[in-house]
Amino acid sequence: MRMGHLDGEGRGHGHGHGHGRRGDQAQRGSREHHGGREGGRDPRGAQTFRRGRVLMFLEQLQVKRARLAKQLVQPEFEAIRPTLSGELKALDQIIDEYVHLFDLQEIGEEPRPQGPVDGGEGND
Repeated sequence: MRMGHLDGEGRGHGHGHGHGRRGDQAQRGSREHHGGREGGRDPRGAQTFRRGRVLMFLEQLQVKRARLAKQLVQPEFEAIRPTLSGELKALDQIIDEYVHLFDLQEIGEEPRPQGPVDGGEGND
């Protein structure tokens, strides 16, 4: 086991315990830079970042799905067609669960109505 530098009380440095003025200035600067809020960051910014990552991953899944669907109809993949079909079904299930879990619309899909749905009459 590697030991770090020990202070006078037997505690090691580098474990998040105060490092004097440098850490204090960094914290103070962070609060000042972000409008004086304790903690520093706007929680909506983190949500927006996470949502962006979620959407990027969904897009990657859909690219994989499109590639599998394309391979399924190509003659050179005839020998592994059952495997490709199984992978495509599994990926469809993953995408459906992912969309449901994160309350997403699939990319390129029309938004689902939020309110009561009209019976389809009128408005023409």
